[in-house]
Amino acid sequence: MSAPEADLTGWAAAPFTGGGFTHDVYRKGEGPGVVLIPEIPGIHPGVLGLGNHLVDNGFTVAMPSLFGTPGAPRMSVDALTTMARACVTREFAAFATNRQRPVTQFLRALARDLNAATPGKGVGVIGQCFTGGFALAAAVDDAVLAPVLSQPSLPVPLTPKQRRDAGLSEVELGVIADRAASDGLCALGLRFSEDKMSPGDRFVTLKERLGDAFEVIEIDSSPANAHGFTRMAHSVLTDEVREVDGHPAYEARKRVVQFLTERLK
Repeated sequence: MSAPEADLTGWAAAPFTGGGFTHDVYRKGEGPGVVLIPEIPGIHPGVLGLGNHLVDNGFTVAMPSLFGTPGAPRMSVDALTTMARACVTREFAAFATNRQRPVTQFLRALARDLNAATPGKGVGVIGQCFTGGFALAAAVDDAVLAPVLSQPSLPVPLTPKQRRDAGLSEVELGVIADRAASDGLCALGLRFSEDKMSPGDRFVTLKERLGDAFEVIEIDSSPANAHGFTRMAHSVLTDEVREVDGHPAYEARKRVVQFLTERLK
């Protein structure tokens, strides 16, 4: 059994401008809004499979195309080039610690736009891998009620300081901590236990700052784990999902849908 995948059928694309940036945004569905930020190399079939799953569960999904070719296979000759370009683009500030990333201004504007066009009092934002931390940074805006950080990988964890860094600026994290304390904001984080790209130290930092408002799902990928995950297991909500009850990544995806439902519906 392989991870669920899909193509671009039924998705409507249009350019959206916010925070000084313009990107195509793919939209589909009805109900409360969820901004689904793709992982590297872009809106690949696994991300589209996740998007369709959210649509099927009653959400309006907006996927910004921040990099890569929408609909292209995850493993392609362009994937490494996309990663290299993203790492040096000012919009993402891939290596910087305690830094507000310019792309988050675009994502906050998109969240506000989606919120205005969908029912409910706010929207969810799901970030994955390279974009994982962007979901939490978007929650500086009151329009975001349900940030989900799946294997957040920025800043690229080369040093202890980078591994501990929450992936956003201290000012942004302070605003989010205040929202968690006074407005009931909650966030959900997911990672595999042995994932070096998304270090556990990052979640320790976030747990220290957000307390019970930060729910962590850590899936065992240690040697001889019960479900056969390798040390390289990384993409919790896409590549590693097997649609079988009891499978940890499948159960994690269920919890994400439940979390979004609780917060937005």
